[in-house]
Amino acid sequence: MVQNVALYNAPLGGLAGGLGVAALNKLTAMRIKKAAPGEKLEDGGGLRFVSGVSGGKWVFRYSFGGRRREMGLGGFDDLPLAEARKLRAKWTAALKDGKDPLAERQRQIEEEAAAQRRECPTFADMVQIAFEARKGMLRDEGKAGRWLSPLALYAIPQIGNKAITDLTQADIHAALLPIWHKKHPTAVKAINRIKIVITHARLSGYDIDPFICDAARHMLGHVNHKVQPIPATSWRDVPALYARLNMERSTHFILRFAILTAMRSDAVRGARFDEIQDDIWTVPADRMKGKEGLTTDFRVPLSSEALAVVKAARSAAGSDNLLFPSSWAGKKIVSDVAVAKVLNEMGEEGRLHGFRTSFRTWVQDTEAASYDVAETSLAHILGGKVERSYARSDLLEKRRVLMQKWADFVTQSEAKVVKLRV
Repeated sequence: MVQNVALYNAPLGGLAGGLGVAALNKLTAMRIKKAAPGEKLEDGGGLRFVSGVSGGKWVFRYSFGGRRREMGLGGFDDLPLAEARKLRAKWTAALKDGKDPLAERQRQIEEEAAAQRRECPTFADMVQIAFEARKGMLRDEGKAGRWLSPLALYAIPQIGNKAITDLTQADIHAALLPIWHKKHPTAVKAINRIKIVITHARLSGYDIDPFICDAARHMLGHVNHKVQPIPATSWRDVPALYARLNMERSTHFILRFAILTAMRSDAVRGARFDEIQDDIWTVPADRMKGKEGLTTDFRVPLSSEALAVVKAARSAAGSDNLLFPSSWAGKKIVSDVAVAKVLNEMGEEGRLHGFRTSFRTWVQDTEAASYDVAETSLAHILGGKVERSYARSDLLEKRRVLMQKWADFVTQSEAKVVKLRV
């Protein structure tokens, strides 16, 4: 027996170490249920029940190192009499081994937490887990890397090695503070996706509250960010730019085709010869903008000039099915960066996506077509869900006329093709 270690029962007026079996297990479940609020009942061996207004609680009372101590064990609703006695036996054994039950319990809690941290995924692990669960919702299952990019660049390098359950709002705040003002749109994407990852962890059973993302956002503060539209070439300057795009290489073909069709970068750069039948280019759903499963194939009427670009590209591409294959070994599709480089070298501030604005403004200023035809030409969704269920035409024939008018203006093949409003 370790010295200065004992159990006690205060009503007996002193230490109760060395009590026999007869001194234990004095209580019954019925006696506990009948206890008045505030009444203290001794079961012996240091186990006390303190009755309350609603239920009651168990306390283990002992002496260690000459000091009397009490350790809460739990409420009666969660810890019935038999279980409370098992805990008394456990902590009595710890006393006999010379251990302070309170300190020993804290040590065990810390060990369990450490073990959980070792088994708990890191933030970087959980990013991948959440991504795998969500990729079915992403375009091409997220292979382009756009969903992961803000996390890979700004979150994982800072907090990737932390156990997901150890993350705090302070960690998220520290990770995103350097870009919160300088690259605010990217930072917003990052914190939104961090919350998606943490919510996935929470729903997977890990002890973490997604609210820490809201707290981190509050700590980062408000930013008066003004959205800057993508630079667009004035429609009046498009013919001169088009005339300069006269080299027989993929980047020039891409820019010419983008101008003539007013389609987005992904659709144009990934265009294939087998998508073109006669004067119709059908862009598959997986290259159209929109959520996975919600987009459809889109038919684009090709003007005579667009068909001429296709013919020239076919001669340059050889046997490749891509209209505009990359010249880089091992890389099939020309990158956005390569296309932007051409515009930069030409001193053109407008971007490829901006040609859609050039086209739409030309239609608006010249009244070249109705609103519906213009918006449909850009593959924009018109009307509500109910309206679209009835109005199903893609206005192909009217768009064919419009795209030829646009091509005539771009190539200046007709004199005075544009009539400005007075």
